[in-house]
Formats: sequence, structure tokens, C-alpha cells
Amino acid sequence: MRKFLFFIAFCFCLSTNIFSQEGATIRGNFQTTLQTYNKDTLIGADNAPEKLLLNSYANFLYNYKNINAGVRYEGYFNTLQGYDSKNDGFGFPYRFIQYNTDNFDITVGNFYEQFGNGIVFRSYEDKYIGYDNAIDGLRVKFNPISCLHFNAIIGRQRYAFSKNENGYSNVLNKGLIRGFDSEVSLNDLFKSFADSKTSILFGFSLVSKYQKEQAQYVTLNDTTYLLDIPENVSAFSGRFNIVRQPFAISAEYAYKINDPSAENGYIYKPGNATILNLTYSIKGFGMIVALKRTDNFGFRSDRTATLSDLNINYLPDITRNHIYAFPAFYPYATQNNGEVGVASEINFNIKKGSFIGGKYGTNLRLNYSRMHNIYKQQISSDISIGQKGTNGYISDVFKFNDDVFYQDISLEIDRKISKKFKFVVVYQNLIFDYAKLRGEPEMKTVYANIAIADFTYKISNKHSIRIELEGLFSEQDMGNWAMAACEYNVSPNWFFSLSDQYNYKNPRPEYETHYYNFAFGYKINSTRLQLSYGRQREGVVCIGGVCRSMPATNGFMFTLTSSF
Repeated sequence: MRKFLFFIAFCFCLSTNIFSQEGATIRGNFQTTLQTYNKDTLIGADNAPEKLLLNSYANFLYNYKNINAGVRYEGYFNTLQGYDSKNDGFGFPYRFIQYNTDNFDITVGNFYEQFGNGIVFRSYEDKYIGYDNAIDGLRVKFNPISCLHFNAIIGRQRYAFSKNENGYSNVLNKGLIRGFDSEVSLNDLFKSFADSKTSILFGFSLVSKYQKEQAQYVTLNDTTYLLDIPENVSAFSGRFNIVRQPFAISAEYAYKINDPSAENGYIYKPGNATILNLTYSIKGFGMIVALKRTDNFGFRSDRTATLSDLNINYLPDITRNHIYAFPAFYPYATQNNGEVGVASEINFNIKKGSFIGGKYGTNLRLNYSRMHNIYKQQISSDISIGQKGTNGYISDVFKFNDDVFYQDISLEIDRKISKKFKFVVVYQNLIFDYAKLRGEPEMKTVYANIAIADFTYKISNKHSIRIELEGLFSEQDMGNWAMAACEYNVSPNWFFSLSDQYNYKNPRPEYETHYYNFAFGYKINSTRLQLSYGRQREGVVCIGGVCRSMPATNGFMFTLTSSF
């Protein structure tokens, strides 16, 4: 804590000095979310011993010429249900000083960074899902010439808060991360490419972790062996990006040496991951195709970590992230131990004035994504797939497993009828392997059809109303759902909303119930306040394939956000 207080004092002294200089700036933002909890046996909601829980944070950033400095305060009194309680407490988990010139950039303290697509390294935070794996250490960027970029990092990952005799302090994982990334633009490197219509970019990344060996044992044929766990584990990747309008293609391949861990069952099989993206875009039409395959590519700074803890890398989710309520009931969670799939999306704008397009035109979006388990074969007849202390299995890149993790086929139509009225309609067909994706083997695969109608009517320049209707139809899990929502906006300050989700034809009739919610908010300049009351169903929230489980809740929620 004394180190953090010293840092704040330093920033204060720095800001006092720099604000006496022309060009110095200070900016920041903060958010506070407070929630009460009532016991509701009908939806399985528990109360909280504290009755009221709170998550909050505030960022302060200073800039003067080539110097940037910042600090973030976080307070969890105590952590909202559904977020990791290891963060209960308060402190300054994020602080940094940065110096940069045209060719050189150095950061000391905390930072977020990503190499390429993030397959071998990504450090980032997302408050909504409670994720933060900030690095505490050193980052150096060097651009010797305009076409060549180098980036090197070293440090440890944020893990939690901990209370000691001096108060709360930030806890870092003991695993050490070292990384290097390089990128070169051929268009800038060679004069012959300077005026080319084709843009070509290559990149290479290398990341390693160090963690002291921990004893792990395995029993084979009634004999117990001590596993030889590697203390240093490396992963590397190569990537390219080629653009020639209207086409673009990008790809990245990564390889990781054997990394026995709790996530993969302590097997010694090396890991690999591949992502390929193809795009085509002209006026009024766009198409994206993505291919992805991962095989034993979980990469963490602590080999005992599971769930969303201490990920060094990030495996991008190629399935679509839906914004409506019912399609988001069953979000896809990235499977680090193995997945293969394809996703595609077509966007088409029907011209204005045509019979189908109407006066203002019509936008169509067709999406398809399908994810499978990878093909796995036994190493030998006496070694089962994934057996601890072995190479795990053999996997053929060109073979698909019949297990379908997830499939999403959806069509969205967006049309403006008049200056005051527009609508969006959506249809989705969904397959969701509940047992594999949620780790609940007793659950059946969900087959669902979802329909949505979203209408917006602009009453006047300041007043508008939006009505949303949704239906989910399934014979598995909790059965059918119906939803109606109404939102009234008074621009630019006020909004009011009322919604109800009704679960009917539930296999357990006693759980057929309403999940109602009322909310209103007020916004002035960059400050926004929102108060809501209602029920929240138990479920999972995923962003980019990283997920957080949410418990059922009943109570008030108040959120205040602002920036300056």
C-alpha cells in the first residue's frame, strides 16, 4: 500500500508541475454499480449477507508532452454476485508511467497489450464480465524505421486483492511472462511496393512463461510416478495480412510446446491454433468468412488455474455476439482444449427506391457459424484419450469430430419505413451442446428457434418509443420463453423501460414464472445515472468467447458513470 501511496504522491507532484506548463492535460472516468439482493425461491435467487454490494472504479490520466501517467482506484464492498469474490477489498491495482517519442516508447508499471490476434498474448480488461489480466512490469516499443515495429514485454499478471497488516494490496501471480513481437510492412520496406494497390503486412510473436515446478503425480499400472513439469513454456506465432480492395485475407498460426496443466489434465501434447479470415466488400455488399482450429492451446501463467483465471493468450471467438436477450441466452464459450469451426456473414443493402428496398432501403444480414470438437484418437490401446502424464491423444487436422458444440443460423432484416418509423426482425436457429459448453454432463443438447421484432417510432425530435418482442421455442433446458419490452426516450436526457420475460412450458411447471424489470435513467453531458428493479435469470454472459456465470437475482441496481 505504501508503494501505491508513493505513486499517487508522485503523480500529484507531477501534475502540479505539468499543469503550470502549457499543453498539460488531465482526464479520467469513473463508474459505480450498487445492487441489493432479495431472496426469491421461485427463481433461485439468494440474498446477500451484506444486503447491498458494490463495484466501483476510477481512472485518472495525466499527459504532458512525451509523458503519460495514470492510476486506477478500484473498490469492491463487497463484490457483486457473479463476479469473483477474490477481488473483495480496495486498492490501486493499475498505475503506470509512459514516455514516448516518434521511434521509442517505454512503459513502467501496468499495461495492456496484444500481439497480433492475441493467440499467444493478450492482456486486457472488461469490467462487464469482471475480467482483468493486466501486466505489471516493463514494456518497450521500438520503431527504428517506419516499416518495422518491435515490442517487448516482461512482467506478472494481476490476480486479486489481498488484505494484510497494511490494508489491501494487489496480488500478482508468481508466474513470469516474457514476450517479443515484430511487424513489418512490405509496402514501406520496398520502394517497388510503395505505390502498389496491394498492402502486405507480416508479423511474428514469441511468448514464454516461467513458473517454479510443482509436484504432480500419476499412477500407471499400479505404479506412481512424479511428473517432470517444464518450468519454462514457450509459444510462438506467425501472421500475415494482405489487402487488395475489395478483397482482404489474414491468417495467424501459433504453436506451443508441451504444457501440462490442470486445464488439459496434465498431458504433454504440444498445442497449436490457426485462424483465417477472408473478406470481400463493395458498396452495398459485404461478406466475411472465418475459419478457426485450436488444439490444446490453453496458455496460463499458473498451470493450476482454470476458468477465466490468468490467461496469457486470447483465442478469438468467430461466432456472432448477439445483442438481443434470447439469442444471448446460449452464448458460445471458447474451448481452449480443442475446437474447429467456420463462421460466415453476408451483409446486403437493397437499394433505395426499389420494390423490395422501399423508399429508404433495406439491410439484410445472414449469419452462419458452426463449431465442432476436434478429432481425437488414442495413442495406443492401453492409453485412454487425455490420460494424465501421457501425450494425451493424436489429432488429425483434416478430420472433424461428429460432436457439434454450437451452431447458429440467423437472418436479420433492418428496414426504415418512414422518417419516423423503422423496424428490425430477426430469426435464429440454434444448436447448443449444454453438457460440453457448460460442463454439465446431465444436460441435453438444446435445439431452439428464436424470433424477434424490434419497432422504433419517433414521436417528435425529442420523444421516441421502442417496442421489442421476442420468442424462444425449445423442448430442452427450461422450455419456451416470451418477452415484451417497451422503452421511452426523452432526448437527450431521460429514458424509461419496462420488460418482462416469461418462462412457459418449463419441464418443471413450478418454475414457470415472470422475470420483470423496470428501469429509468438520466444523462447530462458525460454523466449517466440509471436505476432499475426486477428479476434476473441465472445464466452466462460471454464477450468474445470469455464468459462469466451470473446467478439469479432479485433487487435494485444503481449505476453511475461519468468522464471528464
